[in-house]
Amino acid sequence: MRGVVYKSTGSWYSVKDDAGHFWDARIKGKLKIDDDISSTNPIAVGDIVAFDVEDDAVKTAMVTDVLPRNNYIVRISPHNKNQKHIIASNIDLALLVASVADPRTSTGFIDRFLITAEAYHITAAIIVNKTDLLKTKHASILKNWQEIYGKAGYKLFAVSAIDKNTLAEVTTVLKGKTTLISGHSGVGKSTLINQFIPGLDIKTKVVSGWSGKGQHTTTFAEMFEVPGGGRIIDTPGVKEFGLIDVDKDELSHYFPEMRAFLKDCQFNNCRHLNEPGCAVKQAVIDKNISEDRYVSYVAILESIEKKW
Repeated sequence: MRGVVYKSTGSWYSVKDDAGHFWDARIKGKLKIDDDISSTNPIAVGDIVAFDVEDDAVKTAMVTDVLPRNNYIVRISPHNKNQKHIIASNIDLALLVASVADPRTSTGFIDRFLITAEAYHITAAIIVNKTDLLKTKHASILKNWQEIYGKAGYKLFAVSAIDKNTLAEVTTVLKGKTTLISGHSGVGKSTLINQFIPGLDIKTKVVSGWSGKGQHTTTFAEMFEVPGGGRIIDTPGVKEFGLIDVDKDELSHYFPEMRAFLKDCQFNNCRHLNEPGCAVKQAVIDKNISEDRYVSYVAILESIEKKW
């Protein structure tokens, strides 16, 4: 039989078959995956799997194979920085939920998420939540983000999860797509998903008062169906988004606003730092590329470890 993985706990998987029935499935021994990915989890939410029935009465099964993935998105394993962890697979859209305040999301974190989506050929967009909490100083930051990421070609939705009127455009975007939703703990992912899927009632927690940081409420990735068509993959809160498999010479290719200028650089291997005849640096001077994004590019370039 064949089905789609809706939930992964690391040892057991919830698989929905083509007839709409859910199975509690596990894997036997070491499952070989054709994608040749060395990861801490051989099966991810969104995977299409083949399985054998173990007990039809209680709906238990054994996964025998993972079908080829259209795409997937990974991060550094939270348990081992030398290994990858597949967040999810077969994704149409990656949505990063961010907040200007309570807690503050750094643009470095946003950029790393966008780079990862670009590297794995996944369309990405940004949701800035908690606009109802914005003070004057925060509103100017939001406006700056809208300019920076709009110029880079990304859609940015400014919303309040507690105001459905602000969510209409996002709701339309979700229809018919398998959407990954990620972000720091405390930015309101669960509250948003509860709005997109009425009656789901994912547990939510407020931001910790003494630390200003979010508390983890989602332990494992899980996929839910959206009324009217589409699916949402809820993921655990992420503290950091470390890049994997991104080479220093390739990094600029994952900045969409830089790609248009790369062919005009004097040197093919230009890293856009101190090289003469750099079209990217000139585009920054001409304000065709955001200075903030360029500064972020340089910081990320310096942080990339050679081993990756």
